[in-house]
Amino acid sequence: MRWYQKVIQIFKIKDLRKKIIFVLLILVVFRIAANVPVPGIDSERLRQFFGANQLFGLLNIFTGGAMSNMSIIMLGLGPYITATIIMQLLTMIFPQLEALYKEEGEAGRHKFNQYARMLTVPLAALQSYGMLTILTRQGITGSFSITQWITSILMITAGAVFLMWLGELISEKGIGNGVSLLIFAGIVAGVPISIRELAITYEPSKIPSYLAFFVLALIITAGVVFITEGRRNIPVSYAKRIRGHRVYGGVSTYLPLNVNPAGVIPIIFALSIMLFPGMVANFLSASSTAWLANAARFISNAFQNPWFYGVSYFILVVLFTFFYTAVTFDPKNVANNLQKMGGFIPGIRPGQSTSSFLYYILNRVLLFGAVFLGTIAVLPSVVQGATGITAFGFVIGGTALLIVVSVVLETVRQIKSQLVMRDYEGF
Repeated sequence: MRWYQKVIQIFKIKDLRKKIIFVLLILVVFRIAANVPVPGIDSERLRQFFGANQLFGLLNIFTGGAMSNMSIIMLGLGPYITATIIMQLLTMIFPQLEALYKEEGEAGRHKFNQYARMLTVPLAALQSYGMLTILTRQGITGSFSITQWITSILMITAGAVFLMWLGELISEKGIGNGVSLLIFAGIVAGVPISIRELAITYEPSKIPSYLAFFVLALIITAGVVFITEGRRNIPVSYAKRIRGHRVYGGVSTYLPLNVNPAGVIPIIFALSIMLFPGMVANFLSASSTAWLANAARFISNAFQNPWFYGVSYFILVVLFTFFYTAVTFDPKNVANNLQKMGGFIPGIRPGQSTSSFLYYILNRVLLFGAVFLGTIAVLPSVVQGATGITAFGFVIGGTALLIVVSVVLETVRQIKSQLVMRDYEGF
């Protein structure tokens, strides 16, 4: 079946059509909210600030320009993602939380997610206060009265909770993961602006750089797709079992281990963590205590250094890849489940030997995936430094590119599964 026939088939199925239209309407609401500003902002100085600050500029891409517009949803999904990180870190400290997340099934995960949503509110209030403080000290906003402070913080916090709710609605009633789709929409919203910047700064002498840039973009996109879809298949056989007059099992299949099992989550986690030191340093730089102010300025300058920023970003992405995979994939549980179902890996004894073998394979596959993610994360700075082109940063823009590719592949995969399911129903 050709691609356009599949598109026609999608819109012929009523339920699928409703889900897609619902997602599109939510994305329209998101884009409208991204252009509702908090009052009292110098827009020109705000634009210069985000253009000069690498970390805030990248976060602004993920919010679709909502941060540079000083929108009510300027924090994007950052507070919700940070709350999720904190909750998952707490599972390593408190066994009750770990049992709730891993052993109590869907109800336990639902309760775990509810705790993350509740934690989002104070985190959003704290981040909005820190962001407003930074912008006030940069002269981007005027001096706020107590009433204006409270109103602005409440508006930005409500915007973050509203965006979290939109993401949950998409996950529940639409197609794909709501959080990923909203981040995807924010990135893609920067395409027209990048085209405009490219047109304004166009010079015939830069044509070789443009060609090299777009060829490199195609190569990197192909590499991202290749790694995202890459898997290490571990063969699994099932022993024959006789129940009554029927024979079960005796088949061979495989256990797929993705080269990049964590997806884009480690990059998003790393960005959320890297935001805090710079924000706290900017907040403390005006402290009356000399040593504290000097330390804060040192940290702030360090995060503005491209080498320090790139190395820190790379290390955090690699560490979070291993951490997130350890939280979501437990080889010991997989080995136990295989043993209960009569499955085994040829040449490996069931139980502890299977668990050790899965750890061995996973760590080696994961090392390659983690280095790949870290390289993709710091790639924009390298490419832009080599070509001198800053427009269309999201095309090569490693992090953004990986998110776009991953979200598109996952959404297409879910739509295909819906089509296959309906084909079987018709059959």
